Amino acid sequence: MKKILVVFFSFLYISVMSQDGKKSFEIDASFFHGTILEHNPDIAHLITDHPTGLILSFNKKTYGFKDWESRYNYPDWGFSYSYQDMKNYYLGENHGVYAHFNFYFLKRSLMFRIGQGIAYATKPYDKYDNYINNAYGSDLLSSTYLQFNYKKENLFEGFGLQAGISIIHYSNANVKAPNNSTNTFAFNVGANYLFAHENKPEYIPSSEEKKFTEPIKYNFAFRTGVNESDVNGMGQFPFYVFSGYADKRLNRKSAVQFGTDVFLAKFLEELIYYYSVAFPEYNISGDEDWKRVGIFVGHELFINKTSFITQLGYYVYYPYDFEGRVYNRIGLQRYFGDKVFGAVTVKAHGAKAEAVEFGIGVRL
Repeated sequence: MKKILVVFFSFLYISVMSQDGKKSFEIDASFFHGTILEHNPDIAHLITDHPTGLILSFNKKTYGFKDWESRYNYPDWGFSYSYQDMKNYYLGENHGVYAHFNFYFLKRSLMFRIGQGIAYATKPYDKYDNYINNAYGSDLLSSTYLQFNYKKENLFEGFGLQAGISIIHYSNANVKAPNNSTNTFAFNVGANYLFAHENKPEYIPSSEEKKFTEPIKYNFAFRTGVNESDVNGMGQFPFYVFSGYADKRLNRKSAVQFGTDVFLAKFLEELIYYYSVAFPEYNISGDEDWKRVGIFVGHELFINKTSFITQLGYYVYYPYDFEGRVYNRIGLQRYFGDKVFGAVTVKAHGAKAEAVEFGIGVRL
């Protein structure tokens, strides 16, 4: 643990010292204490104590040098590391790395942070050595965390304080079974330090025209990855998703979407065959079509070259019943130029994740 802290702060020091001194950078550290929420009764046996941990962060401040910064009330963007002792022998400890945004409200006293990244679980499920852990089927997990902090910066010589609540989610989105996941609700308290606080720039008011128009755009995306059914040991299989949709910008921040998805998930083909052989009472022949087609509506929130997408869909072609006809997708897109984008999204049925999707696409 000490080595990790040394490397982290050394990286931050080098990063800050290599930057333009007229711009401000910040580091913060928060310690937290909380509880694992019983969102699923199948993980009740893993909730035995109150998890503790810390979150270390590097934040680049914005002041309106770019148009999008004033549009969102001068947010921070940065990177963070989390350590969490799950306080359960079978869950072990988790280490996570994230990219995050900080958004400010109430005269910059209230901060909302959303971070997305990857976590390493030290004691994942193993059918021989750790079969009790049915929350994490793999050592690498997708992780999201939210923070709501009351925050005061530069109270004395660049030092400030913060306190609030955090929610930390770990899941591998059915990349490998089992995948019951965990959600930690925690109270956190910490401190922050603002570099170059004596030369802090003034916030630059927006010079953008309020009126913004853009014609309807047409998007084509291909997503893929691997996943596994909830039957432990069935194996991982590739999936392929082909999407086409139109979007219309409402303003500089938002666009609405409407389109269709075609899902080719090989795990579902294998699951149908397995049930037809292992459970004849299910009356499954094994010849059911495993392909699905859905239509969806969605929203895209544009933040600089990154956007956050949310979509809600309904299967119009649904020959085999799996988790219901309604599905949803959330995730991030990164634009490379004006037309090409890459995406990482999670497709789910309600709170039940089916897959982590890695995609590429064009917006024409």
